[in-house]
Amino acid sequence: MDKIKTEEDILLVAKPDRRLISKVPDKEKLRTNIDRRRVKGNEDPNDISTLVENEKMGRRYLVNYDVSIRYVSNGKEVTCLGKGVDISTTGMLLEVAPEVAQGLSLASQIKLKFVISPGSMPEGYEMKVDIAAHYIRFDKNAEGKTLCGVEFIESLAQYATKKKNWYMLSAASFFLFFITACILLMRAESVLYFKFNKILYMYSIIAATFLLTRYLFGSFYRPVPIDKDFTPGVTIIVPCFNEEQWIQRTILGCINQDYPIHKLEVIVVDDCSNDKSVEKIKEIVEELKIKEQRYDIENRLHYIVQETNAGKREALGKGAVLAQHELIVFVDSDSFLDPFAIRNIVQPFKDTKMGGVSGRTDVANTYTNVLTKMQAVRYYIAFRIMKAAESYFDAVTCLSGPLSCYRKDLLVKYMDAWLNQRFLGEKATFGDDRSMTNFILRENRTGYQDTAICNTIVPNTYNVFLKQQMRWKRSWLRESLIAAGFMWKKEPFMALSFYMGVVVPLLAPIIVIYNLIYIPIAHRVFPFTFMIGIFLMALLMSMAQLFLRRSSTWIYGLWFCLYYEAVLLWQMPIAWVTFWKTTWGTRMTPADLAELLKKNRKKQERA
Repeated sequence: MDKIKTEEDILLVAKPDRRLISKVPDKEKLRTNIDRRRVKGNEDPNDISTLVENEKMGRRYLVNYDVSIRYVSNGKEVTCLGKGVDISTTGMLLEVAPEVAQGLSLASQIKLKFVISPGSMPEGYEMKVDIAAHYIRFDKNAEGKTLCGVEFIESLAQYATKKKNWYMLSAASFFLFFITACILLMRAESVLYFKFNKILYMYSIIAATFLLTRYLFGSFYRPVPIDKDFTPGVTIIVPCFNEEQWIQRTILGCINQDYPIHKLEVIVVDDCSNDKSVEKIKEIVEELKIKEQRYDIENRLHYIVQETNAGKREALGKGAVLAQHELIVFVDSDSFLDPFAIRNIVQPFKDTKMGGVSGRTDVANTYTNVLTKMQAVRYYIAFRIMKAAESYFDAVTCLSGPLSCYRKDLLVKYMDAWLNQRFLGEKATFGDDRSMTNFILRENRTGYQDTAICNTIVPNTYNVFLKQQMRWKRSWLRESLIAAGFMWKKEPFMALSFYMGVVVPLLAPIIVIYNLIYIPIAHRVFPFTFMIGIFLMALLMSMAQLFLRRSSTWIYGLWFCLYYEAVLLWQMPIAWVTFWKTTWGTRMTPADLAELLKKNRKKQERA
């Protein structure tokens, strides 16, 4: 996606491995390629879920922390300073003076104090740390600096639970209960006063019911556990258009999967990019072929360059036709897969009626600025609560573009209709994920797998963000109208929830105008109750983020809801009257170029 950047994105920096694709099993190994040295105690080495969790705990991130070191050696207590250069949840690599390294090697006790800054480790780990450790080894690097490895006595996850998670969970639990009780009491008031304003109070009841039931059923959701013997064939398709900054990282994430080699292939389809995307694709493919020959890159990683820009759907369709395997995964070109994403996302397909599955999309550049932080909260709640609630009824209404998986036979079945979709006479050029979901959902189940994770780059400027949101609202409106024609056939409660979910945002602008403008002017009454209701809804999102993720970003849930009411909400009326438009707004597609030429012609005529 073409994005106008005003500042550099802040991303996690993982410590590079000597191998480009360190998670891929060797040809001869049918088992997982996880380092079993991380198995501790009585853990079953065949329990792949535990092995995956241990591997994630051992992931190291490059950092630059000031570390206060206190140790006892030969009965003497020594306090000194060091520099943390990389860290995992289980240990840290310290840059220290040679004499400090020598002292640590003889120490009977070691205590470390440092601060985990936001964005240097995964969300939820940002905190002050005062933790015991023990010495592992020390060495000198190429620059002659002394590096000392230490292992924490307890993992940072365990430390966080003892130090901060207990009060975060307590506070979040209390507020969730309090907020829910307040919303229920306010809606009880709506029932009592229903006869005085039936439309307004009916909307209030519907909105509260929709929201609270989504949170309720989202709490019941559980991902399908990993069956290490269930590994159907998978083809990953990556459509690319002007993504030179991220495409190599995306390709590496797709090929670097803990999945049997002979059952995974990757196809990159460049949709006639006019930047250096094709060069970057060729460069990484050739590098992998040379450096990782034993992983059969020649037969598992392919790229295609479209002669003309035909659109994202055409690119995905081109890849699907060439796919060798029975499951097809779509991955956006600015999204990065977790090494176990594919192993996780295929698990729901043990149910033969499952037609498509969405993975979880987290924000990769969360800590760039306020805008990206509030999007991080919104993404997490949208997936972990909203999609999870829909998945409880096997009826996820949008298998999201950054990471989704489909049965190939269903893609082929609906391909022509999908590629040639028209709405009010106009060819549909965006909303490809919602559109394909509708085709699949008509006769099949759709699910969500929370353990299948990808990280995506979100807009870090309001200009691009607002254009993206307008495009999403138009596709949501179009596809919701289509889905309304068959959702009544689904499980009754899910069907009712879907229709409530369509009515609430559609009427929201009218309700806000009525409460914030008409009531104060016509009746001289300040809309205190309505304002409290909005605040409670915003606080519910923030407390859910705090409860589930223990992240310092929870406060930005409040900001997102306020921003939604002040700005994003008013995009909906515009979408009502422009939802047939085919322009993307955030990239120069043929439709956008045609629209630009049309505007320029009008300017010339007026001149």
